[in-house]
Amino acid sequence: MSTAVIAKAHSQVITPLLSRAAVLGAGAMGSRIAAHLANAGVPVLLLDILPPNNSDPKARSGIVTSAVAALLKAKPAAFYDAASARLITPGNFEDDLGGLKDCDWIIEAVTEDLAIKQALLAKIIPHIGPRSIVTTNTSGLPVASIAANALPEFRRRWFGTHFFNPPRYMRLLEIIPTPEADPAAVASIAAFADRRLGKSIVYARDTPNFIANRIGVFSMLTAVRLMQEENLTIEDVDTLTGSVIGWPRTGTFRLADMVGLDVLAHVAGNFSQARSSDSSATSLPAFIETMLERRWLGDKTGQGFYKKDPEAKDPKNNRLALDWHTLDYRPAARPKFPSIEMVKNAESLPERLRLVLRGDVRKDKAAAFLFPLLTGIWNYAADCLPEIADSAASIDRAMRAGFNWELGPFEMWDVAGVAETTAQLRATDQHVSPRAEKLLASGNTSWYTDDPEGRTVFDHATSSHKPIDQPEGIASAATFRRANKVIRKNPGCSLIDIGEDIALLELHSKKNAIGDDIVSLITQTLNPTSEYVRNFRGFVISGDANDFSVGANLMQLLLGIQEGDWDEVGLAVRAFQRMTASIKFCPRPVVAAPFNLCLGGGTEISLHAARRQSHAELYMGLVETGVGLVPGGGGTKEMTLHAIDAARASSGIDYAATPARFALSADLQDALRQRFETVAMAKVSTSAAEARALDLLMPADQITLNRERLLLDAREAAIYLVETGYTAPALRTVAVPGEAVLPTLKLGIHLMRQAEYISDHDVTVATHVARILCGGALTPGSLVTEEYLLDLERESFLSLCGERKTQERIAYTLQTGRPLRN
Repeated sequence: MSTAVIAKAHSQVITPLLSRAAVLGAGAMGSRIAAHLANAGVPVLLLDILPPNNSDPKARSGIVTSAVAALLKAKPAAFYDAASARLITPGNFEDDLGGLKDCDWIIEAVTEDLAIKQALLAKIIPHIGPRSIVTTNTSGLPVASIAANALPEFRRRWFGTHFFNPPRYMRLLEIIPTPEADPAAVASIAAFADRRLGKSIVYARDTPNFIANRIGVFSMLTAVRLMQEENLTIEDVDTLTGSVIGWPRTGTFRLADMVGLDVLAHVAGNFSQARSSDSSATSLPAFIETMLERRWLGDKTGQGFYKKDPEAKDPKNNRLALDWHTLDYRPAARPKFPSIEMVKNAESLPERLRLVLRGDVRKDKAAAFLFPLLTGIWNYAADCLPEIADSAASIDRAMRAGFNWELGPFEMWDVAGVAETTAQLRATDQHVSPRAEKLLASGNTSWYTDDPEGRTVFDHATSSHKPIDQPEGIASAATFRRANKVIRKNPGCSLIDIGEDIALLELHSKKNAIGDDIVSLITQTLNPTSEYVRNFRGFVISGDANDFSVGANLMQLLLGIQEGDWDEVGLAVRAFQRMTASIKFCPRPVVAAPFNLCLGGGTEISLHAARRQSHAELYMGLVETGVGLVPGGGGTKEMTLHAIDAARASSGIDYAATPARFALSADLQDALRQRFETVAMAKVSTSAAEARALDLLMPADQITLNRERLLLDAREAAIYLVETGYTAPALRTVAVPGEAVLPTLKLGIHLMRQAEYISDHDVTVATHVARILCGGALTPGSLVTEEYLLDLERESFLSLCGERKTQERIAYTLQTGRPLRN
């Protein structure tokens, strides 16, 4: 079956309504798949075998009950909101198969054994509904063979859906259609997984290990082989195969410990079913075979390539690393490679790759390892076309989403230069893939081209570049940059036309820290008299980086403090407040689209937007107290307004008519206490659902599960506001509690100090927070403006900047990335 046909259907199909799903198997993978279905609001029937001792009729589903209990304690969290666990119904394969008839999607996730999977299918088939779609989560077994004994009618509703663990966080879903699978059924599940589960969909052939595991495990085992050839250490390899080449910081061996050596061995074993050349290249070395025999499987057994030293005095420096020669453990080292240290300052991954691969393999240990590693992976990936996937784009997408590589193998190859690297390989009589030779022979020198109409990828069937197929609704800032839609830009921010008369303010500074460049461009753009406000109907604030924003640029702030330039620091705070005000009071609706880390100033930007279209994975918080400051860009002011609005709604008291009565109400005291805890304790959400509970997202704000859809979903939110008659809010005057609540908050701070939960400087910072939230030491019911609350913020912020302990906190955080409690 052509995956191109399915991909087109996926793009056009309406997201199906799945009223109920089932997962067969409550192991680590199956239970987490069930949890993520619950995250999407889908009721799930989770089934497993009976416990060994099943004499107690109430405990016959005990395996599943225990699995759900474990999910609630899992770290990282399996649920967006723990309340979603109620959507999972425990059951077992003996008593509860009748419930399958009501399930629209049934996912098989039992142990990786062909006979067991076939027996389970035979058992459930009599109980499933006539339109139920059944898929397998096998990580490498032939999908068609699992259902080989079933009737043709069932096989039309059967295919593979390979999730990556943990399903909530790993974006990849490999869909493996069989020749008999109904394209409409495949497309409907793909559309649901894309839009409701937030998955990056890649269509794979029914070949051993599919795509991501095929390339990923080949890469890991190639790294092991080269380590032995170059006589490197475990830590050496993890340093070389981490962020320097755009791979996760775990590197090769720390990742193997997290996944489990038994899983790695299982996937490696599947290579024997692929090409004969794969078997020799992916055989496990003797020392790993010994580790398997000893059950040194990684984190799950407490030791693998690394383990913790129970006698270490410093819990942050207690890791032991395996010496692969002797299989003894020794204190883990932190290797330094001169060429790697030099390229760390490169601003982009393409620049780092080019620099590190330019090294002399005869003199540079890093280049001697990385050049054969990467070129070997690139050629292997090319050799696997079209066996495992239709195009290079599918392989790249799978590796980005499934192994968290910043660039896929073909994208990396383009960066390094296909012609240049193949010439080096030929000069030393090393393998060059015939696919790469065909690319170059066609007159092309790269796998991809970027045209204003869109990105294209080289197609081997036609020896030409073709547009990359992707579903409607998926786009990024880069999509519009390639189409020459950038209107204005500076080093930290760009204004981009994203269509439908909506413009994007893209943040793209380092870690999206908010400095002068971002502040000035946003403020100028959203000025009511600007040409951009005249020419566009609305705006979106977002970006393509890993994080929405880590907050204000602390380095700029610390330099100003150290130079004693208090006028400049004060002006910078005022400028930040003007920026957030420009967002809030812009005549056109401004939609913030936060994702991943959204901290401090990033949260303040979001709080001032007309609407927030958030990604489900949102770690959001006003964290300024962690560096000894208060939110000074309007964040504390907005939390005060939120508390007043919440208290007004719950109490029914009109503060305009009876401000003193409102200020003394228990509803206002409770609302302020909750917001005080959020700000003073620097609480950070673990999901968008929790951000809503912390009052950082509003009830009207929407959540997008698929990160690739966030930008256009935010655009649609802006259009909706425009078309429903959006009017910018007016400056508010509100009744504040002043001395009615401030002493209560101060008492709570005092008791926390007495119990030694906080330090003296925490007391100072928290007292400033309480003062702002209460509107200062005023008579209860005093009417104040938003500008007055901003003045309180700015006064507190500048006062704390002058505190030595605040300066120590800022410096420590900049140096270590962690907060200091002093």
